[in-house]
Amino acid sequence: MGEASTVDLCGKIALVTGARRGLGKATALAMARAGAELALNDVADGAGEAEAAAEEIRSLGRKAVTVLADVTDAAQVESMVERVLSDMGGLDILINNAGITRDALLLRMSDEQWRQVIEVNLTGTFLCTRAAAKHMAKHGGAIVNISSVVGLAGNIGQANYAASKAGIIGLTKTCARELAARGVRVNAIAPGFIESQMTERLPPQVRERMLGQIPLGRMGAPEEVAAVAVFLASPAAAYVTGQVICVDGGMVMA
Repeated sequence: MGEASTVDLCGKIALVTGARRGLGKATALAMARAGAELALNDVADGAGEAEAAAEEIRSLGRKAVTVLADVTDAAQVESMVERVLSDMGGLDILINNAGITRDALLLRMSDEQWRQVIEVNLTGTFLCTRAAAKHMAKHGGAIVNISSVVGLAGNIGQANYAASKAGIIGLTKTCARELAARGVRVNAIAPGFIESQMTERLPPQVRERMLGQIPLGRMGAPEEVAAVAVFLASPAAAYVTGQVICVDGGMVMA
């Protein structure tokens, strides 16, 4: 048995998708504080916020670049990874965080609402994983996919989102099996109710109902999910692959 490893990302280069704000930004900042250099991805409309997040990371003394790309476009994803390799000198960690919601009850959900969520959340994760794995397969790496407890338990009005997040879990386990021999670990995080701009706008009665489903009695903070992502990407998790870690205050217990 080897010596215990620490949560240390010094010398590592990480790409975080959907990184301009929320969980993506919190994860990028947490990785920078653990020593990593960052490439922050988002869509063109989020260029300003992505660059502001990159500047925060630079203020910590870490290198950071923004790489704008639509994760649903295979050509853009391939170009994004190539740019990270050329600008940063490598790629050790991929955090597949980019995601959207287009909520509607099943009988009212449009084909477009279904397609948009599946394309961004699931296809985007697949495309980024495939592109990064081509490089990581040469020297090893770590991939962390952001799923959701909704992908484990379902949720009314989110057939598209639940399907996409459940798909990410299946993709995670398959990629973990395929890439293990290449030294690439693949894990997923399933956040529960996390404080965000969206949850801040919820009516008090809805918020209370949500809190009633959480044994710990509170919503999580983006930083609490980010801490698990840092762990999974680090040498401390060297023997962890193919796992789904719920960060949900006990909402979903297998």
